[in-house]
Amino acid sequence: MADLNPLITKEMLVRYNQLNQQKKRIEEQLDELKKAFNHYFDLSVGYHEKGEVIMDEYKLQRQIRTIEKYEQEETVKRLEALHLNELIQKKPDDKKIKSALDLGLLSETDLDGCKKVNKLNIVTVKPVRDSK
Repeated sequence: MADLNPLITKEMLVRYNQLNQQKKRIEEQLDELKKAFNHYFDLSVGYHEKGEVIMDEYKLQRQIRTIEKYEQEETVKRLEALHLNELIQKKPDDKKIKSALDLGLLSETDLDGCKKVNKLNIVTVKPVRDSK
């Protein structure tokens, strides 16, 4: 196998680590500013209300996005009572399946071909502390 080390340098690792630390500090500062902006809008236009402020060449806007989701258990009960089972989507309960596997009520072979495994590539660079 070819030596791939020249593709990665110590300088790249150092720079990645520096940028990652900067990113964390920037995200914290952005979160604080967002909190301040939302607090301002809560006081000036109301909680969960859209608003806008223009200062010189900058415009700050708050938009409100609404996400509606039906409460699962009660909705299923009502749809079953209305005989509208075709509107119900059944899905496996991962926690209960794991418990059943742990208790021996179910075996891995019972579910062969059912499990989907997703893998993510996660890159981290951290300084190595001297252990001296």
